[in-house]
Amino acid sequence: MASYIIEGGKRLEGEVTVSGSKNASLPIIATTILNPNVTKLYNIPNIHDTQITLEILKYLGCKIKKNHGKIEVNSKNITKKEIPEHLMNQMRSTVVLAGAILGRFKEAKFSYPGDCDIWWIQRTSIR
Repeated sequence: MASYIIEGGKRLEGEVTVSGSKNASLPIIATTILNPNVTKLYNIPNIHDTQITLEILKYLGCKIKKNHGKIEVNSKNITKKEIPEHLMNQMRSTVVLAGAILGRFKEAKFSYPGDCDIWWIQRTSIR
């Protein structure tokens, strides 16, 4: 196991760039569906959950541009109101997208989100 030996008496200095919060970013990304134009987002963490969320937006018909820490989402031409099961099952928080789709189109179709015990209980009839 690696270890760090810290010797006192020397001041630590430097800079760290901190990315945005995943838990804040996912609902913010979902709200881009409500704006039928271009939305610019900054400081979105480049992690699996945000990538899946953007992949769902692409599937729905959004155009996504990434450029130096900025993400532009153009949701003008959304054509679909259904999130496919293979994308919905990637994570639990995909359900926030359903609310945004409902808000814009008054209808949505989606399966249970990933890692959802309720889905498993209903499928196996275990109570």
